Amino acid sequence: MKNTALTETHKTLGAKMVPFAGYNMPVQYEGVNIEHETVRNTVGVFDVSHMGEFLIEGEHALDLIQKVSSNDASKLTIGKAQYSCLPNDNNGIVDDLIIYKIKEETYLLVVNASNIKKDWDWIQSKNDVGATMRDLSEDYSLLAIQGPKAIEAMQSITSYDLSEIKFYNFVVADFAGIEHVIISATGYTGSGGFEIYCKNSEVKQIWDKVLEAGANFGIKPIGLAARDTLRLEMGYCLYGNDIDDTTSPIEAGLGWITKFTKNFTNSEALKAEKERGSERKLIAFELDDRGIPRQGYDIVDGNGKTIGTVTSGTMSPSLSKGIGLGYVPTIFADVNSKINIQIRKKTIPATVVKLPFYKN
Repeated sequence: MKNTALTETHKTLGAKMVPFAGYNMPVQYEGVNIEHETVRNTVGVFDVSHMGEFLIEGEHALDLIQKVSSNDASKLTIGKAQYSCLPNDNNGIVDDLIIYKIKEETYLLVVNASNIKKDWDWIQSKNDVGATMRDLSEDYSLLAIQGPKAIEAMQSITSYDLSEIKFYNFVVADFAGIEHVIISATGYTGSGGFEIYCKNSEVKQIWDKVLEAGANFGIKPIGLAARDTLRLEMGYCLYGNDIDDTTSPIEAGLGWITKFTKNFTNSEALKAEKERGSERKLIAFELDDRGIPRQGYDIVDGNGKTIGTVTSGTMSPSLSKGIGLGYVPTIFADVNSKINIQIRKKTIPATVVKLPFYKN
């Protein structure tokens, strides 16, 4: 089990630690609901240093990225980031990721912790253009400072005007007494804020100063359990649950990051799927009665026939109702369609809804 540079700090703070993607990670401190509400209403800080970071450089860096990713990275300018995915050869997804243009011919790819080796091997196998690749995952830490008070709470520890950083933009600036930190207006919660990339040797100082600066704003450390409920309320896909090697970006509702203005891995097959329509779709649903949908529960039609599976589900702390995502045949995917979730021996009625569940 790997540790992040802050593992001992989390233990000191009383975090419940669990194995996650090969890392020893804090799942919660005070409790999921308290931590969830903290991020929705004020500001919280997550240690997400288990994520992977690859640097792709050289005159053919963009060529490689364009070949392996579904979105159009040629649209990126320095200081901008882009959500994308890595399609495989079989209409599935190797991983989803964020691509940052650091400077001309230099890109940072941020990938999921559980897929670091898989992604590295996949991209390397496609690198016949001679791009330089470096895996920085073991050397860098990542903090997510999320919530509506994030700008106000963090402004005192940087000379850069944080309100100037637009969504999916980033700067390299001083932060918490450290020079040259990436401050990125990205996140996985839907409540605004920043992600901070720094060296492992710098992260403890940054963590301490973040908590100090945010004290008057009610900042709290937040665990992975609340990260999951926050992202699900926004309908953001989680790799391994809602998307994987067997789900296409088209059926997963990721057509918006799948650009057919260029050729990329499996683009012809994905384009054909988009034109003819997918046989199944990832839907969002809310339970009409009490209950908590969980990953793996059956989705059934009015006759009790299984038509799909819940890929993510929880009791929404913000909405106080059961919500979830799952794949069903396209005929059941229209908003306001009625479906049922099999929760143990009970069949609970549910309604297909438009994302996000949580509307700010």
